[in-house]
Amino acid sequence: MDLEKMIGLGVAGNFAHHLEQAGELEDFKEVKTEAPEAPKGIFPFYLPSSDCFLGIYSVASDELKLPEYEANAQVEPEIGVQFEIVYGDDHEVVDLIAERFTTFNDCTIRKEGAKKISEKKSWGPNSKGIGNKWINIDKFEEGGVMDRYHLCSFMRRDGLLHEYGVDAPLPGYSYFYVKLKNWLIEKMNHQEDFGPLEDISAHLKACNYPSHALISIGATAYAEFGEHNYLQSGDEIYVIAYDATQEKGDLEPSETKVILHQRVL
Repeated sequence: MDLEKMIGLGVAGNFAHHLEQAGELEDFKEVKTEAPEAPKGIFPFYLPSSDCFLGIYSVASDELKLPEYEANAQVEPEIGVQFEIVYGDDHEVVDLIAERFTTFNDCTIRKEGAKKISEKKSWGPNSKGIGNKWINIDKFEEGGVMDRYHLCSFMRRDGLLHEYGVDAPLPGYSYFYVKLKNWLIEKMNHQEDFGPLEDISAHLKACNYPSHALISIGATAYAEFGEHNYLQSGDEIYVIAYDATQEKGDLEPSETKVILHQRVL
């Protein structure tokens, strides 16, 4: 499936402490959630065929280009899941079928005064990152392949390797598996244009109801270095998903490890 034909969506606030560390909790102060641990909402980062800035395909696998203007950009280490979107007769989303996953960098500008999350999420080609391979999902529920995987991330700067995000098991997401899928379906159908959030059903319609979505399911908490350091030209980013039953969370390639490695321009 061609990624450029998929709608790109992200989940905000699906991992404990990330929004606080990113300084974005205040953006969601008026957003009510079904439970304290629930994500805050979903946002678009790529809208295929759109003539707005989100219509520019922004995902790359080996380079990340910083904005031409001065910006505080941070890596957001995530898992990206490819879902098939199943629509009903009235074009409401009735199901999401998880097909495969990879690592993802939902790189974000810490931009004061942005009215929508999406304004911080894309500034042109090569402003996002995606891993070097995909892992097929046998079942998007407990007992499946994703149970075994952890997510970690690093940055190499001036020859030194730093931990960027905490090492986290994928089931450590606040909402995961069926709970996440049902929540996504509800938000894709009924999320309103309110505060930093947008009407996703309107975006689906404007994109002619794409058959698939690439959904980044939330950024992990930052390690000390990641929380206090913005990206600079020359940095190297590593976002890694690894099978914790077989290997370590390091830069060593393997058949089951997924590595996103980007050089910052």
